[in-house]
Amino acid sequence: MTSVTDTASSLDQEHHHGPAKGLMRWVLTTNHKDIGSMYLWFSFVMFLTGGAMAMIIRAELFQPGLQIVEPAFFNQMTTMHGLIMVFGAVMPAFVGLANWMIPMMIGAPDMAMPRMNNWSFWILPFAAVMLVSTLFMEGGGPNFGWTFYAPLSTDYSPPSTTFFIFAIHMLGVSSIMGAINIIATILNLRAPGMTMMKMPLFVWTWLITAYLLIAVMPVLAGAVTMMLMDIHFGTSFFNAGGGGDPVLFQHIFWFFGHPEVYIMILPSFGIVSAIIPAFARKHLFGYTSMVYATASIAFLSFIVWAHHMFTVGIPLIGELFFMYATMLIAVPTGVKVFNWVTTMFRGSMTFETPMLFSTAFVVLFTIGGFSGLMLSIAPADFQYHDTYFVVAHFHYVLVPGAIFAIFAACYYWLPKWTGHMYDEPLAKVHFWMSFIGMNLTFFPMHFVGLAGMPRRIPDYALQFANFNEISSVGGFMFGTTQLLFLFIVIKCIRSGAKAEAKPWEGAEGLEWSVPSPAPYHTFTTPPDVK
Repeated sequence: MTSVTDTASSLDQEHHHGPAKGLMRWVLTTNHKDIGSMYLWFSFVMFLTGGAMAMIIRAELFQPGLQIVEPAFFNQMTTMHGLIMVFGAVMPAFVGLANWMIPMMIGAPDMAMPRMNNWSFWILPFAAVMLVSTLFMEGGGPNFGWTFYAPLSTDYSPPSTTFFIFAIHMLGVSSIMGAINIIATILNLRAPGMTMMKMPLFVWTWLITAYLLIAVMPVLAGAVTMMLMDIHFGTSFFNAGGGGDPVLFQHIFWFFGHPEVYIMILPSFGIVSAIIPAFARKHLFGYTSMVYATASIAFLSFIVWAHHMFTVGIPLIGELFFMYATMLIAVPTGVKVFNWVTTMFRGSMTFETPMLFSTAFVVLFTIGGFSGLMLSIAPADFQYHDTYFVVAHFHYVLVPGAIFAIFAACYYWLPKWTGHMYDEPLAKVHFWMSFIGMNLTFFPMHFVGLAGMPRRIPDYALQFANFNEISSVGGFMFGTTQLLFLFIVIKCIRSGAKAEAKPWEGAEGLEWSVPSPAPYHTFTTPPDVK
């Protein structure tokens, strides 16, 4: 996709080793663009893998009664789907976008540590293969949910759990190295004149995300290490029979897990903050407030972890603290939504595919935010906890939030990456099929959740049948549509029309560089009115 001689680090590689050819070029590359491309392709393969598991889940839940898989395998699918989507699809995709765009956005020749960049990528395929291979081991793969609560994951787990723990460690090491590299690049390699408050918001959101990663990945490593000790070395960290506490696991896991949720959404904020101003032909409204809002969200994400644990019996004062702290996150998030909407207000908007995905992001992510606010209310959460309402909430945050933003970024930057334009009409079909499929899948889950359908079950009562049928049809629609995305990207790379130097400028005959005259405010008197 790009020449290996693009950057100083790659020239260094050629000088010492001669030009790398064919497959070895990709194995040895230190070029940020090559590595970014590999991250993106890897994440798409994982996206399809995790998606196939979701299809099995939705096929089983199409109607009540056992249909296609055994309950034990269903549990393995729910576990692996979550783990693969979080660690294999969403996070590597954002790291791929960071690799591609951050050096170019700040005027750097490459990432600060190109060889470590290569290493942090190549750990991923091995970790992913190890994770997926657990499904083929004796006793099957992990069957205890993607949150792997002890003692279910320690005392009652299949033998493959040890390999699962090792895979999680490797994924964490990769994330930490990628984060260190991003921080070093942003702080040290900015072009002269590129001050912190002039950086594009995508760079800001990734800088903050990288600090989050470094803070929380060791916490996850600690949790799985204690699991390993409980399984093999006779310790009792999470075993009440030996003086341990199963709730301790939940505290440690969610101290990692809640900031992790924001790790998967903050880069989306940066992407959307780049795309909406472009297609509204206006500067982003409230840049400074966006930076501070992002930092506020990151800080607050560390002090709300126990809102996942309202039902474990924490003291009332604890419930109140975590309830109010969680509600507080709605403030900086609301600032962001306000700024995006205000940026669009009275802009000369056109709706090419990146803008469609970004607009859908704002609307649907807000719905996910509102259901999150409902879940933050402790007494109400006792009713919602472990129902499909929770599943609906976090999928409304992660599918339109993370995945739609990744699609928007790919369409927006594909002309820059490949030199070719993608097929716009086909891309719009991809958007509308994804939009309709996603809402058909997850909106009915709010209703079955409020009616009492528990999550993570392979079978359910008859009264939930109709909504589950709609969800399954929507799920298959959303899943198969992603094959169209694959076709659009390959077609763009191989035979797309040549992209112009500024591909979005002339999209509808509007020049970004010549903004239309500012409209009169509705609250002032125009000069021609006496």
